[in-house]
Amino acid sequence: MSLSLSFLGGVSTVTGSRFLLEHQGRRILVDCGLFQGLKQLRLRNWAHFPVEPASIEAVLLTHAHIDHSGYLPALVRDGFSGRIHTSHATMELCRILLPDSGFLQEKDAEFANRHRFSKHKPALPLYTAKDAEAVLPHIDPVPFHQNLVLQAGLSVRLRRAGHILGAASIECGWAGKKVVFSGDLGRLNDPMMVDPEPVPEADYLVVESTYGNRLHDRQDVQEALAEIVSHTIGRGGTVIIPAFAVGRAQTLLYHLEQLISSGRLPKVPVFLDSPMAINASGLLCSHLDDHRLSAGECRGACDIAEYVRDVEASKALTANPTPKVIISASGMATGGRVLHHLKRYAPDPRNAILFSGFQAAGTRGAAMTAGVDKIKIHGEYFPVRAEVGNLAMLSAHADADEIMAWLKKFEKPPRTTFISHGEPIASDELRKRIEEELGWSCHVPEHLEKVELA
Repeated sequence: MSLSLSFLGGVSTVTGSRFLLEHQGRRILVDCGLFQGLKQLRLRNWAHFPVEPASIEAVLLTHAHIDHSGYLPALVRDGFSGRIHTSHATMELCRILLPDSGFLQEKDAEFANRHRFSKHKPALPLYTAKDAEAVLPHIDPVPFHQNLVLQAGLSVRLRRAGHILGAASIECGWAGKKVVFSGDLGRLNDPMMVDPEPVPEADYLVVESTYGNRLHDRQDVQEALAEIVSHTIGRGGTVIIPAFAVGRAQTLLYHLEQLISSGRLPKVPVFLDSPMAINASGLLCSHLDDHRLSAGECRGACDIAEYVRDVEASKALTANPTPKVIISASGMATGGRVLHHLKRYAPDPRNAILFSGFQAAGTRGAAMTAGVDKIKIHGEYFPVRAEVGNLAMLSAHADADEIMAWLKKFEKPPRTTFISHGEPIASDELRKRIEEELGWSCHVPEHLEKVELA
């Protein structure tokens, strides 16, 4: 029987990454993410998993972001009993992100039931914090650049992908074929993260295409950040920055520290209002090999903000009229404490809502950056009168040119390159560019498509 690859998620969308390798009745899952954004995508999280979780022998995890790891608690709860292999930093981040994800889902369901705005009676969480805790004993750390051979006869090698702490591209050798999953590729020459490491060859390649049809703004990020923060503070307002708790929040702290310490920005109160981001920031200093910052630069970035850990302090921050900067999860304003800040600060034109990267279709972030005049939060509409901006250049994803630069380092073309993890237009534009510039054979798969790797 040949090796097959099924696309159970992460195609025609930038979320829900799930790729299934099968050989002689044995199954290995690469990534196990949550779908986010549009309602029809989010409903897939509640559908029965396409194969029985108990039939999967192992999971290989490229990195810890919830759209790549966030379905693991449901997979384990529903019968998966194998091992989860990933980098050491990703394992540590999962210990933070997954229980937090379960906790937030419980809180969101509780809030919906208390305020009776859900159509479900009662609203239920997809999984609980307890379900998420049950995942953690299954995770085994894998060193970068070392071959791991699993019982199924699959060999695995991790290479650094940049993007966030612990992010990896995964090379799988199975049934005489080499299949490479890019994971989420990071930026070239990023001030914090290392460049994505090249892969010499692959028989088959699955590459992300989040920015497959776009180039990042080359404006200096510190200049853009200083401009909007200084203008907002100058008019007596507050800057709310919805930011991914892992990666983006730490990058923002680094840039704010650089601006304040150099005098390019007046000393403004900075608050990090996300327990998950606070815990993730602590890992920055313990994984110096995963990024470019020195130990001193790590400490400086982490010390620039006042940490807001408990709910009462977060509520007090929402009510505080003092001009300030609040960094709070989530990055696309899909949940978490930032929603309470948006309800308070979005209606006031003195304030600014500053997003910091890609906003998936169907999210509040996408709607706000597109210019809507009101947003729905917790069943109620709130006007958007605050200035809305997006530091798109802060994205942790490689843009189209950077993806192409990574691909050009292959010593020979893969037999087929599968374009994944992108909106349909982005994926197709990257497909055309790879075919035209590199002459490679490409395919943009459909959701649940299965291909035989002959």
